[in-house]
Amino acid sequence: MREARAGESGDDTASGTVTGELVNAVSSALGQLDEARVRSLVRDLRAPDLADLIELLPAGERAPLIQAIGPEFDYEAFSELDETVRDQLSEELPNAFLAKAIVELDSDDAAYVLESLETSDKDEVLAQLSESDRSALMRNFEYPEETAGRLMQADYVAVAPFWTVGRVIDYMRDADDLPDTFSEIFVVDPSFRVLGSLDLSRLLRTKREVAVAAIMDTERHMVLATDDQEQVAREFERYDLMSAPVVDVNNRLVGVVTVDDVVEVIQSEADEDVRLLGGVGDESVIDGVIYTAKNRVVWLLINLATAVLASLVIKQFDASIEQMVALAVLMPIVASMGGNAGTQTMTIAVRALATRDLGPVNAGRVVMREVAVGLINGLLFAVIMAAVAIFWFGSGPLGLVIAAAMIVNLLAAGLAGILIPLALDRWGYDPAVASGVFLTTVTDVVGFFAFLGLATVFLI
Repeated sequence: MREARAGESGDDTASGTVTGELVNAVSSALGQLDEARVRSLVRDLRAPDLADLIELLPAGERAPLIQAIGPEFDYEAFSELDETVRDQLSEELPNAFLAKAIVELDSDDAAYVLESLETSDKDEVLAQLSESDRSALMRNFEYPEETAGRLMQADYVAVAPFWTVGRVIDYMRDADDLPDTFSEIFVVDPSFRVLGSLDLSRLLRTKREVAVAAIMDTERHMVLATDDQEQVAREFERYDLMSAPVVDVNNRLVGVVTVDDVVEVIQSEADEDVRLLGGVGDESVIDGVIYTAKNRVVWLLINLATAVLASLVIKQFDASIEQMVALAVLMPIVASMGGNAGTQTMTIAVRALATRDLGPVNAGRVVMREVAVGLINGLLFAVIMAAVAIFWFGSGPLGLVIAAAMIVNLLAAGLAGILIPLALDRWGYDPAVASGVFLTTVTDVVGFFAFLGLATVFLI
């Protein structure tokens, strides 16, 4: 039988080079305890693809796969795993494996693995590390989560400004404790304060006798270890950085942040904003049924409360609805249009706040823009809905009422969509978390009240 190898196409393609055929073949080999076949199937997978394969396997087969691969396992795949899967494997795999993984991984990735362990397991893993590895790893834990200090790699190359190019090259050839890969060398004084940096390309194109101080770049962009990782990501994007030295409050070099780590931050923060807008927190498709249900129930309860509030508004006009059934037919349209228009505005506002494109300087201008957009769209859809109401129910006054309600609600939606995220951000709350709930409440209540209220006054 032909074995499913990485790169072969299958009917059920997952992601990257991992196909449904490969997943089934690996699962079958694990069931038969055929470790040789397992290793053969995954031999050509790169770390991200191996991580995909692990995630696509049933939970009970993930640890056996890693153990079947044995010494050939690429520990870099461990850092590519979804957090839920990594935590599960950290509990199931022996501490000796975790200690080996931590040594092989960059210090920032190793810190993520270590922090998910129970205290007893963490102490046992740390005890198996060398003093230098343990010190480098613990340096990351000196800083809060989601800061540059947690994001940085503790391994870097630093030299003195009076060294010559030849001495730097000889040092890089002979030293055993340098990073496996790097593209930039930092120039520091005796107190490890950053004086500048030097690209490898420039170093290698300069004669050996030239001093480092003569060719270093003194306009190096630095980040504080306590800076929020989102702020670091914005600086990388703004200044087109490939790497940046991380310094403490005394401007001493403590690590380096590289662009591959920043890309992960950008993706993670964008994913987080999307999930929060949907009220699903840190949920992923890998999570179990119970966890997923518990994660969603809180926001569903909040949405239920806001729906009850909208229903109470409708209740105030039940007599009007009884006298004119057309109101019950048309009122969901007004609320729905307001909700959709407000969501459009809110999505742009939340993302702009996250990227710092929206702030006190331009908030007033953006608010006025959304008011104008709401008015224009309100007038447009007022004309459309008036024509629909007249054609459908043969009532001109009803058309005028729903037209007026449409204008009112789309204006309210535009204002709420921009002001709610701005207010939450001003008060120190994440605007992605609760904006949707408040917006839905505003558009439903205003939409129902405007339409039914105007109908009661002018039609009943």
